[in-house]
Amino acid sequence: MARKEFAVFGLGEFGRSVALTLAKNGCEVMAIDSSSEKVQEIADSVTHAVKADATDMDVVRSLGLNNLDAVVIAIGNNLEASIMATIISKECGVPYVLAKASNDIHAAVLRKVGADEIIYPEKAMGVRTARNLMSGNFLDFIELSKSFSMVEITPPPSWVGKSLRELDLRKKGLNVIACKQGDNVITQLDPDTVLREGDDFIIVGQNEALNRIK
Repeated sequence: MARKEFAVFGLGEFGRSVALTLAKNGCEVMAIDSSSEKVQEIADSVTHAVKADATDMDVVRSLGLNNLDAVVIAIGNNLEASIMATIISKECGVPYVLAKASNDIHAAVLRKVGADEIIYPEKAMGVRTARNLMSGNFLDFIELSKSFSMVEITPPPSWVGKSLRELDLRKKGLNVIACKQGDNVITQLDPDTVLREGDDFIIVGQNEALNRIK
């Protein structure tokens, strides 16, 4: 299978994190920024690192975006640059453009010029942080829909020493999809797997059912 190819415009905290994570997971990544310093810092970690001004249409067109699987526009503080990068990416035939917006007006403009998805990283992290603060013994909490979520949890004392079969969590609307033992994640769980103190479990379920174990 061919390695997926991406470009990331803007190497602030968000863009840099996206580019490095894609590269670490085996993807071809072109990292682009107008700052020579930021480009140099990431050069050894991605496939290509390019200093380019996203407002210069000729320069951006010369980057060869037409062969990419997706482009991430992570430019949040320069409206013109994020708009131009989005327009040119779509003109080059990029099938999926994900763009970072700093506010609703920015988002509306990006949608108008062709962005396939808009994200607000700071807002999303703020919401997630607040939910984690309210989530009791959940180590992490990701809302999948208004009524369905995924959580990482340290098993309550009443679960420790019992198997998944004994707990029969599915009858309670909960599905255990993985066990974390340190850095090791086990996704193929035997029903007779015994829950041990120190292990963390990733569970998917209805919010009502999850709230009962919070």
